[in-house]
Amino acid sequence: MRHIFSLSVAELSAATALGQSPIIQTKYTADPAPLVANDTIYLYTTHDEDDAEGFKMKDWLLYTSTDMVNWTDHGAVASLNDFAWAKHDNGAWAEQVVYRNGKYYMYCPIHGNGIGVLVADSPYGPFKDPLGKPLVWQREHWDDIDPTVMIDDDGQAYMYWGNPNVYYVKLNKDMISYSGNIVKLDKRPEHYQEGPWVYKRQGQYYMAFASTCCPEGIGYAMSDSPTGPWQTRGYIMRPTDKSRGNHPGIIDYKGSSYVFGLNYELLHLETMEHKERRSVAVAKMHYNADGTIEEVPHWLDTRLEQVGTFNPYRRVEAETMAWGYGLKTKPCVTGGIVVTDIDDGETLCLRSVDFGPKGARKLTATVMGKDQTAKVEIRLDSAEGPLAGTLNVGEAVARPGFTRVSCKVKGAKGVHDLYFRFKGDKVKDLFDWDFWILK
Repeated sequence: MRHIFSLSVAELSAATALGQSPIIQTKYTADPAPLVANDTIYLYTTHDEDDAEGFKMKDWLLYTSTDMVNWTDHGAVASLNDFAWAKHDNGAWAEQVVYRNGKYYMYCPIHGNGIGVLVADSPYGPFKDPLGKPLVWQREHWDDIDPTVMIDDDGQAYMYWGNPNVYYVKLNKDMISYSGNIVKLDKRPEHYQEGPWVYKRQGQYYMAFASTCCPEGIGYAMSDSPTGPWQTRGYIMRPTDKSRGNHPGIIDYKGSSYVFGLNYELLHLETMEHKERRSVAVAKMHYNADGTIEEVPHWLDTRLEQVGTFNPYRRVEAETMAWGYGLKTKPCVTGGIVVTDIDDGETLCLRSVDFGPKGARKLTATVMGKDQTAKVEIRLDSAEGPLAGTLNVGEAVARPGFTRVSCKVKGAKGVHDLYFRFKGDKVKDLFDWDFWILK
């Protein structure tokens, strides 16, 4: 592939959509922290505001998927406002969520105020502050960022963090306190910058991290002990001039390993001027026989493959999509999230939708109409593919609030990518969309 900065916007848009990088397009997301529970990926991210020049981060977001490519937006599940002791309106940096004792623990750095912890009974929250103070805060410096937590086989939990140094503590079983002192590694891994992600696999301990900036790749070190010493073994993703930053999160899911990170490709669809508006990407990752990791190409040079197919015969939140560049999401007045900022000519795509051998007959959508000419074309395999139906959203304009509109569906059988293509004379902000049901 040519150098990223020599691509036109149209070429870059096609390249990113093809490889599905980034995986979220309706918001700027960074610092991915994936968690696998109950056959679902819960992807927690930080959030760069749309007008950010430098780091402007106020809350933490959640997305879920069961197939790696179609992601549902659950909005902000925690924010700086959840920490009454942190008098900040910025600085919601890289978090991680872990599960233990029937609860979900979110470890959050408040830049310049240490690391706090929130607790919830559900991965969706609500998350509450059980301490009313930082879990750790070394006031003499600003190193306390980017926490990661690993629970060892013997039940001992460790929290690691730091830029440019690496620290760790042994967490108690309550996961909101620790025993002993904060330990600073005598020797940090070579190329280490920040963003550690620590996990154990087949008896070996791994620490992935953002490598020395700039540009940043994803390096990793290995150890025979959770407390080190750590030996850098190379790069998971080598630094390139295609991107400026990175930040790893690693999981195993449905028989494969995946590395999450970040890029600036969503920003580059609008401008090549650097701003801290980042986007989460993911790629499959492979281990060698000795436990070392094969290098992964840059995000734009990978293609994300779907795991299984998508079941459309249920209530599907409209904010579930594989690709939706140009669209936005926001909280709904009745709860949940809706798709908004829907403009003429834009599309929402879901990958590998299984309509079954008999096919679909009817689609019903819950919308708030704003333009009487608004329509949704239901197309298969591409935005210009076979037309399976047309939903007249404009008829909802005369009805108050969110209301249901329906249309017949024909020809949607078997497995296809599903495209909703939006049309309207108003051009901008045609309607808001809550959810849809296919029968």
